[in-house]
Amino acid sequence: MVARHVPQAVAELPRQVRDELEHRLRRKGRPFAKEDVQVVEEPMLKRAVTASALGNCMEWFDFGVYSYLAATIGKVFYPGASDAAQLLASFATFAAAFVVRPLGGLFFGPLGDKLGRQKVLAATMILMAFGTFLIGFIPSYATIGIAAPILLLVARMLQGFSTGGEYGGATTFIAEFSPDRRRGFLGSWLDFGTFVGYALGSALVTVLNMALTDSQMLTWGWRVPFLIAGPLGLIGLYMRLKLEESPAFQQQLDEHEQAVAEREAERHEFRTILRRHREPLLVCIGLVLLYNVTNYMVTGYLPTYQTEVLGRAATTSDALVLIGMVWVVVLITFIGRLSDHVGRRPVYRWAAIGQIVLAVPAFTLIRSDGWVLPGLGVLILATLLAGFAAPSAATLPALFPTSVRYAAMGIGFNFSVAAFGGTTPLATEGLVGLTHNDLVPGGYLIVSGLIGLLVVRFMPETAGVPLHGSQPMVSTEQEADELISTSRDLRKLQAQRETEPVSRR
Repeated sequence: MVARHVPQAVAELPRQVRDELEHRLRRKGRPFAKEDVQVVEEPMLKRAVTASALGNCMEWFDFGVYSYLAATIGKVFYPGASDAAQLLASFATFAAAFVVRPLGGLFFGPLGDKLGRQKVLAATMILMAFGTFLIGFIPSYATIGIAAPILLLVARMLQGFSTGGEYGGATTFIAEFSPDRRRGFLGSWLDFGTFVGYALGSALVTVLNMALTDSQMLTWGWRVPFLIAGPLGLIGLYMRLKLEESPAFQQQLDEHEQAVAEREAERHEFRTILRRHREPLLVCIGLVLLYNVTNYMVTGYLPTYQTEVLGRAATTSDALVLIGMVWVVVLITFIGRLSDHVGRRPVYRWAAIGQIVLAVPAFTLIRSDGWVLPGLGVLILATLLAGFAAPSAATLPALFPTSVRYAAMGIGFNFSVAAFGGTTPLATEGLVGLTHNDLVPGGYLIVSGLIGLLVVRFMPETAGVPLHGSQPMVSTEQEADELISTSRDLRKLQAQRETEPVSRR
């Protein structure tokens, strides 16, 4: 074999980035030119990240409120049942929203691939805000009887339907706006919004519980957080209406293939995704399972676990989980940036291993007396959660091409959340009641960690790699010039290999 000089810029490329660039150059038959590289304007990028994160913030504001008010909502809407039955009924109503999430993904996903990400994200924001606002006006069971829990169920299902198009669309939108080298960091801001929203919702309920009597909370106090969602939704809608469409979608609109993609979306996009993108869809489902079982265990079940199973005071329980959420907010963007440098797979792998090893010890600490040991247990779970959350918004959209990305994300993400994430509080509560073992939640997390560790073996490394169907994305003109220069070096190496005699290869 003839020795070749490999330029330093080429040698420093991560393997997955070099492979993808070589594939694109081979297909083009020439180095990149200016028109082949997309430079993302920083002000537009900041608006896209902020508006997407705000939608998630609002969704999880509601989620934090509902999680912290689960016991109160059970008393308001199911007063004739026992305490345990009230709690199960409240969690069942909570889980019902997740049943319709896949339907929302199937409805909004193809629309997002056909009409554009920005329009659909504005629509999901309206529906989500309306559903949350509506809960604040539903009369209690004592006022209108069985109609009260029915209306609560309808409002929750409306929220679930809109949310089915929210996360998949928001991750797609941010991923398609983000420069390739910074996608992990910028994508992590979406889940930063998630946990800020949860922290704000849970903090508000904690303050209300401290300021109001039990009677006041049951009469009117529980409504306050839901009514606040209306103004928040209007702010989010305004910001999303000001957004431009993502560069990847705009690029597709300019190409002939968009006509084919539209016909595909209209007729049988779901069948196409299952047939042509089965493997990345399964990876998506597995990664979402890993992330969301931990997510809903900590955010959905842990407040109730501490009060109803361990008998801890509500204010202490709420404060401990709130501290955990603040810790996730602190960590998440740092881990997102780390995933840009070391790769998504190592971050997922070590977080999954950590969960397998530390889940039961964490719950052992949580059931201890006092503040310090339970707080340490919550911080362990919060750290693991940050490890799963930070790379997700960058990893999941990169599994699919632009033409089906929104729909595929809607299917994979929402199916997994509905089947495994949203049912976690209900399933765990049932298992604890059945076994009378308060370490069951730790075992539940171990199982999800083992599944996640297996899935990570099959996921492609996408850190720094341009999205399928998108141009390479960079932050500055200087980075564009550097990429074009690197593409020339890579093309020269390709040409040398192509012209080299077979006997000398």
